[in-house]
Amino acid sequence: IVQYIGEVWKDKAPLLPSDPYERSQARLYDAGRKTWTTTGEAQEAAKKEFIEVINTLEGQLEDNPYFRSETFGYVNLSLIPLYCWFHAYETYAKFSVAAECSKCIAWAKRCMQKESVAKSLPDEKKNLGFVAI
Repeated sequence: IVQYIGEVWKDKAPLLPSDPYERSQARLYDAGRKTWTTTGEAQEAAKKEFIEVINTLEGQLEDNPYFRSETFGYVNLSLIPLYCWFHAYETYAKFSVAAECSKCIAWAKRCMQKESVAKSLPDEKKNLGFVAI
């Protein structure tokens, strides 16, 4: 729905960046969702797309503990909720985010050390149960 609104009224209030590179980063959830809603070749393509997006994001970490910063900020706050879905993506698409994107996992673990983050994210096993429905 949000993508539809963004496309229909893009001149009024764009929801996605106009730059294709930045837009692909914004579509991380869609790439992840496809890893558990598709099978066969489509699932393999989704897995590849998801890993490519994560690798692109890892490049943005540079040598910082958080995205483009020494401190936890807006970008981190926006991205960390996706971490609790990784277990479901891995389970359905049979791959390991940690094996493919270790820098991103290290970032997520740093974020999860923050009490406010750890208390506010749903348990990854509950998300897996949601996906199984």
